[in-house]
Amino acid sequence: MIHHCVRFTIKPGTTPTQLEDALASLRNQGEVIPSVHSFLVGRDHGGEYEWGATFQIADLEGYWEYLIHPAHRRTDEIGLPFVDKFVSFDITDDPDPAYGDKIAALHRRRFDADPGLTELVSSLNRYEGSAAPGRHAV
Repeated sequence: MIHHCVRFTIKPGTTPTQLEDALASLRNQGEVIPSVHSFLVGRDHGGEYEWGATFQIADLEGYWEYLIHPAHRRTDEIGLPFVDKFVSFDITDDPDPAYGDKIAALHRRRFDADPGLTELVSSLNRYEGSAAPGRHAV
């Protein structure tokens, strides 16, 4: 099982309607992407981030389906323009020590195939996560 987690803060000046549209789109991902077994979207109460989401996905095949699903891409377009800081990480119970590299490869594949997405993520003030693109690449 993979627990895909994101945490983020919103840019000053973002309206309540813009924020709610982004959160609703995150919830929609959990509802419509077939590989998502369960999900949670809400306030983050453990550090410097304001909001967070988790999506539970069975395996790498399902993770790829999640990454490229149109509902996920729509959330990127709706939400990323209002995000200031963002972190993405994954927790898995798979014993394969190379599993993280496999997840990162899926992210790289997605970014390589979608320059518009890479541009959206590159415009964030801070982005940390698997296979960070553009100016956030490590």
